[in-house]
Amino acid sequence: MKVVAFKREVQGSGASRRLRNSGQTPGIVYGGTEAALNIALDHNALYHALKKEVFHSSILDLEVDGKTEKVVLRDFQMHAFKQLVLHADFQRVDASKKLHVKVALHFANAEVSPAVKLHGATISHVANELEIECLPGDLPEFITVDLTNVDVGHSVHVADLTLPKGVTAVTHGNNLTIATASVPAGHVAAEAAAAEEKK
Repeated sequence: MKVVAFKREVQGSGASRRLRNSGQTPGIVYGGTEAALNIALDHNALYHALKKEVFHSSILDLEVDGKTEKVVLRDFQMHAFKQLVLHADFQRVDASKKLHVKVALHFANAEVSPAVKLHGATISHVANELEIECLPGDLPEFITVDLTNVDVGHSVHVADLTLPKGVTAVTHGNNLTIATASVPAGHVAAEAAAAEEKK
């Protein structure tokens, strides 16, 4: 994905406010061997890009005054109640150095799992993203969590995931829970009542 930005010379809260009033969003590019660079981005283009999952987990081509460099979105701040992006942070990417990033989890095959198909269970998503480490060229858009074999009372942990080649999960020593399957309380009571009636 390509992002177009402009070099921002004037800094400070007053300058940032004027920038926002003119339909632009202040940002910064940092990392690598070059100095941090203050930039301005088109607010509407950035606002719509932030709605796309791929924008958060892809290497972006950031063009600043005709010069393009590879970056990842590191952080952004939204206004408390207005649909307004206040600031965006981008980090330069080195193709030979591993990245630490969070990518979205996509849950698949819940409807064919024993938990749902046989027991009417609900599968709860405990986590919606996973912190990973990989080289920029191996960065996945998302990671699929296959729920095909999940049964009631079982959980899916990070260690159960099939990660793409070159990608490792950053778990800080914990085998984090990703999803759990449980039968809703009302469903259990209804089944028990039905069993009583049969006696």
